[in-house]
Amino acid sequence: MNRKYLANAIRALSMDAVQKAKSGHPGAPMGMADIAEVLWRDHMNHNPTNPNWAGRDRFVLSNGHGSMLLYSLLHLTGYELGIDDLKNFRQLHSKTPGHPEYGYAPGIETTTGPLGQGIANAVGMAIAEKSLAAQFNQDEHDIVDHHTYAFMGDGCMMEGISHEVCSLAGTLGLGKLIAFWDDNGISIDGHVEGWFGDDTAKRFESYGWQVISSVDGHDSDAINKAIEEAKADTSRPTLICCKTIIGFGSPNKSGSHDCHGAPLGDDEIAATREFLGWEHAPFVVPSDVYAKWDAKEAGQAKEAAWDEKFAAYEKAYPELAAEFKRRVAGDLPANWEAATQEIIENLQANPEKIASRKASQNALEAFGKILPEFMGGSADLAPSNLTIWSGSKSLTEEDASGNYIHYGVREFGMTAIINGIALHGGFVPYGATFLMFMEYARNALRMAALMKTQNIQVYTHDSIGLGEDGPTHQPVEQVATLRMVPNLSTWRPCDQVESAVSWKLAIERKTAPTALIFSRQGLAQQERSAQQLADISKGGYILKDSAGTPDLILIATGSEVELAVNAADELSKEGKNVRVVSMPSTDTFDKQDAAYRESVLPSSVTARVAIEAGIADYWFKYVGLNGRVVGMTTFGESAPADQLFEEFGFTVDNVVAKAKEVL
Repeated sequence: MNRKYLANAIRALSMDAVQKAKSGHPGAPMGMADIAEVLWRDHMNHNPTNPNWAGRDRFVLSNGHGSMLLYSLLHLTGYELGIDDLKNFRQLHSKTPGHPEYGYAPGIETTTGPLGQGIANAVGMAIAEKSLAAQFNQDEHDIVDHHTYAFMGDGCMMEGISHEVCSLAGTLGLGKLIAFWDDNGISIDGHVEGWFGDDTAKRFESYGWQVISSVDGHDSDAINKAIEEAKADTSRPTLICCKTIIGFGSPNKSGSHDCHGAPLGDDEIAATREFLGWEHAPFVVPSDVYAKWDAKEAGQAKEAAWDEKFAAYEKAYPELAAEFKRRVAGDLPANWEAATQEIIENLQANPEKIASRKASQNALEAFGKILPEFMGGSADLAPSNLTIWSGSKSLTEEDASGNYIHYGVREFGMTAIINGIALHGGFVPYGATFLMFMEYARNALRMAALMKTQNIQVYTHDSIGLGEDGPTHQPVEQVATLRMVPNLSTWRPCDQVESAVSWKLAIERKTAPTALIFSRQGLAQQERSAQQLADISKGGYILKDSAGTPDLILIATGSEVELAVNAADELSKEGKNVRVVSMPSTDTFDKQDAAYRESVLPSSVTARVAIEAGIADYWFKYVGLNGRVVGMTTFGESAPADQLFEEFGFTVDNVVAKAKEVL
């Protein structure tokens, strides 16, 4: 049985599934089928019976619109993805949605769809592999030794994020990252030469990649030779440039954008079957073809060999082996809860007025000493973000055992790379930039929320309080929009204690991302009882209360909590019963039970004022239409912070005036 016939199984399943769904992209799966057949049958180390085997190679379909390519591969090689799942392509609650979705089907390593982010995830996975290997491998005991493979289309190449991450991949010498460029010259609009004329090979050579050019993507021997050459160079990532024909096998539509994002149609599918010599009915694959594709037995043997290697490692290095298993499982150190609680209690007992960005660094210093899986980084700006602590060690091409990545000015690339590190496993990754510049990275943070994977982002310089840099750098709407992202937890702490609690919860939050919002300016520490200290983790709590039933509730976050407390003191002098609620995380507060939320914000108290140096509209959900919000309705200005706060009404006098309006 020739290899082309085995690849035709991918083509047939792909065109049939797209046709049945009346929606999808048959062109890329049909064009890349020969490349996939060689890679998955001759090179991929994986075990369909245990998709989470730690020693497996990782495969990322960055051109995720070609999802039927991946679904066909998983089905044919023996994963729990049956023919009925392929027939259910793009249907409600299926395991085969329009783009690969992490967690929907076994063997899907990451969610791909927004072009370019898949290759960014692959770079993160390759970084994780290289770092874990440097940290755990010992002489004659290479327990971490796998490749990361990625398929890319022209769209991935055009997206700016591919420039960011592939540049960094070359700098870090990720020799076990192998990417395949599906050079078919077609995108949805047609032939790409009118808008994509880059010399891609030279571009990647300039990044420091090994580039294997002009490989016939339909010649199995040429593909195999290229992969062997790629694997032989362990010092550089490799780009294999594969010339392919989109929709290969379709007599009338191949090579055209007509087959990029639309079903072929019944007549063309019949013609394609005849052209390919595939005489089987839709969704029928002969048993002898299945037998050639089935990777279960080989995968079990590969995992058994790895298990034997790990057993020898465990015997020689029992402590390292135990630590490796803990980290890969995602378990926190045994002393985590007791140690972190002691750290937080000590902070409360030793007040200090500092910027919350500095409080964040102090939390990193304290927690990092008990968390060896920390993998930090910043998109430049580390001296401002304060993301480096005493235990930080730079990860470099020469020494990958470090725990800190200098991402350069690459906010989007950094965030998507961190998604890949988290998906690989073995690390608690965080990144950082100014809050304003999370706008460059928003889509990657959204993907973390969509995938339900850990990604901790430190966003500093959180308001007009950053001062003279002016409105280009002053975030106004950013916190509000972050709070709108499903499954993303956003924290804006008011002092060093809330900052430490927010870090602790972010580290413990394994199935979702967290945005930590920190100030440039110093924030006074607030007094708290033991109960109030415990209630911080609920996202919102009573920080300061009146003796009787409150007449008024002031709600604030971050740097404005101190303002709320001071305003409450002034109102109290006038005989008003005022409650101050600190709400560092609205999403966390909203998840508390109704009884707790009512105890903090009793519905009987309708006189409410919210205070935050961000967009005002968000807060009406808590103060009601009759409440008041001291917030921003415009962009900021360039001036010292104290002048800006006065200019925009963040003063005790203005808060008191707004309070009196609602009383």
